[in-house]
Amino acid sequence: MPQVSCGLNMARFVLYSVVLIVLCSVPTHCQKKNESEGVIFLEEYDIRAKELQNRAVIAGWNYQTNLTEENAKKQVELNLEVAKFSKDVATDASEYDWENFSNFTVKRLFSMITTLGTAALEDEEKLEEYNNLLSEMEEIYSTGQACEYDDPETCLDLNPDLEDCMADSTDYNRLLFCWEGWRDAAGRRLADPYTKFVELSNEAVRADGWNDTGEYWRSWYETADFQQQLENIYQELQPLYQNLHAYVRRKLIDTYGAEMVNAEGPIPAHLLGNMWAQTWGNIYNLVIPFPNKPSIDVTDEMVRQGYDARRMFNLSDEFFREMGQIPMPDSFWERTMYTRPDDREVVCHASAWDFYLDNDVRIKMCTKVNQEDLVTVHHEMGHIEYFLQYAHQPLPFREGANPGFHEAVGDLLALSVSTPAHLNKVGLLPELVDDPEVDINFLMQMALEKIAFLPFGYLIDQWRWRVFNGDITPDKYNEEWWKLRTQYQGIVPPVPRNPDKDFDAGSKYHVPANTPYIRYFVSFVIQFQFHEAMCSLSGFSGELHKCDASAGAMKEIAGSRLAEMLRMGKSQPWPEAFEVLTGSRAMSAAAILQYFAPLIDWLEKQNENETLGWDNGWTPPYDCEGTGGFTCLDGSRCVRPADKCDGIQDCDDNSDEDPILCETPNDDSSIMTSSLVVVLLAVLASTMMTSWT
Repeated sequence: MPQVSCGLNMARFVLYSVVLIVLCSVPTHCQKKNESEGVIFLEEYDIRAKELQNRAVIAGWNYQTNLTEENAKKQVELNLEVAKFSKDVATDASEYDWENFSNFTVKRLFSMITTLGTAALEDEEKLEEYNNLLSEMEEIYSTGQACEYDDPETCLDLNPDLEDCMADSTDYNRLLFCWEGWRDAAGRRLADPYTKFVELSNEAVRADGWNDTGEYWRSWYETADFQQQLENIYQELQPLYQNLHAYVRRKLIDTYGAEMVNAEGPIPAHLLGNMWAQTWGNIYNLVIPFPNKPSIDVTDEMVRQGYDARRMFNLSDEFFREMGQIPMPDSFWERTMYTRPDDREVVCHASAWDFYLDNDVRIKMCTKVNQEDLVTVHHEMGHIEYFLQYAHQPLPFREGANPGFHEAVGDLLALSVSTPAHLNKVGLLPELVDDPEVDINFLMQMALEKIAFLPFGYLIDQWRWRVFNGDITPDKYNEEWWKLRTQYQGIVPPVPRNPDKDFDAGSKYHVPANTPYIRYFVSFVIQFQFHEAMCSLSGFSGELHKCDASAGAMKEIAGSRLAEMLRMGKSQPWPEAFEVLTGSRAMSAAAILQYFAPLIDWLEKQNENETLGWDNGWTPPYDCEGTGGFTCLDGSRCVRPADKCDGIQDCDDNSDEDPILCETPNDDSSIMTSSLVVVLLAVLASTMMTSWT
């Protein structure tokens, strides 16, 4: 009997347990944890999350400053650990009735830690593959080299070799080699891993409730009509860009000739002084409005005064101190990577790092002594200042109010640093003159950096959003990339692109590094609103482009208001933080148009006889053999260097894969045949200047 009784009691216990489990699977029947318990949970989460995030950032730093397989493996391991931790925390957070909590901050924190993004990928093997792809793409980009066509043993790194080539050369064909060589070295190799990466990224965010990765990225701005706001701002700024484009195009015709640059066409992409034609400051000497007036470029003066990377960083730190901001901690100076090391491969792309514990903040940069990098140093230090100001916040709030804020804060300080008044104050510009023509020179220099960038900053994520939502399929990646670049930037590739092999988007760091880019467009707009506010608060009166906020009589007030905004981090929706500094809650193009008003008037007068805009159908001619190409023996087309002898037939007659062409000859007969091929190529080359349409 006791056994029967015991068995009956056990059966009842099991039955009650099953009922309890069923009931508790329905939220309306379960008692979720309350707000007081939620606060304790968040406090414990923050301690654990910061410790783990610190280890993950250290692994990322170690990899990017020493590109080895071992460091790549450790980075992936830590990324997987972070993803697992995030999932576990999100699961634990679901036990709390946080959506009905009364405290805004507590609800916001719970909302942020339950949004997993790509960490939501359930399949652990796929999650590991996702992270491995990120490391692989970053390594391909960072170790890519362009090798000389006539000397394959001589290979050029992106930084400094190819970037210096794009910045300094005015040899049309040499620029073409550097431009095309980088895309062959990096872009082509990234096409396949990027395609797989897109699939995994979308699968991950769909598990978190998003339609695709682009929608997830846009959610960070907490603005329902975000895309429409951006389009409206872009349309306001487009006339200024078109005027700058028309003026620069005319100046490039003076340098390269009307055959290579068409007065009504898009500009060949390799002529604008930058590997990606994103900023045009390096061709300032070709387009300077008043060449007989003093230059605002202080590079030569920096070299003359013996500047090195550390001194450039010290100068930036002094600027922040003058504005009443937090000085750089001692560990920053000890741990920052100032220049490219000689003993290992690194990711040279400049970046600022927050390690989340012990005020550990660093910059990684392959600094060169020039004005461009001086501005970049101030930009990266702006990021560091933001890190330091919001270091007291819980981990989810240790971000910019929206992704554009971080970039805007960096550039905000650079706007003051770039002024002739500031450069004169720090001893880098010997003479400060009040001359309208010098002002136009300065504004042109700024426009080549700020206005030239706007369509580029706008289009990259226009392309990626369409890639993520499936509107652009892998077979159309490159075609659609160039449609957007021609549509928005008015530039065109200098040689034909191969739709089956080229992946030119991959030649831009932020694509393989999976860094969203619309933040930069946002930042280039709001930084001028920030600048206008800082100048007003500092007591400056005058034309906006002349303002150095660090020299104003009330600069402490301006610095205090800036710090108040920075300390907020992401604890409030971005309009709240925006209002603290600017008094406004909306993005606007008004401040940037005010800043460039004198240049706008001047450009409109210069362009009275110019065509604004461009004919999308025009493409530049090029010399096939003269630029490393190969003309098919049937004369049908020019095969570009990377397509020759790559095992894939491009010529109808397969002459681009002929063993005699592709292999080192070993006997006299093959030498004679090879010589005949060379003669035929020379005859063909003398009869044509190839157009790639």
